[in-house]
Amino acid sequence: MSKQELALIGQDSACCPGLAAAPLDDDQAADLAKFFKALGDPVRLRLMSMIASRGEVCVCELTPAFDLSQPTISHHLKLLRQAGLIDCERRGTWVYYWVLPGVLDRLGAFLATPRSAGAGA
Repeated sequence: MSKQELALIGQDSACCPGLAAAPLDDDQAADLAKFFKALGDPVRLRLMSMIASRGEVCVCELTPAFDLSQPTISHHLKLLRQAGLIDCERRGTWVYYWVLPGVLDRLGAFLATPRSAGAGA
């Protein structure tokens, strides 16, 4: 993963206000679009969910959950890594994946809408 991709994760949430807080500028929209583009595929969204729900997952646990070949699963995981959503480490013959710290919080903060004092549920 390049340093440029890692810099995206390191930015504090003030760089990208919530969706309803203020319009995004071109750079902010391009940065966030990387996340959403990667998550826009059902297989990648399921992979991300599986990894996030377990904290750390071996690829050997991910592959059987899909009716896809191992190279296809690896390709989807590579796209999630390139987007800056997950990272991995090889341990022997297996690769373990985890969600990068702060990613889910950043996406959640961006999608959250502030509640008005008089708004109903």
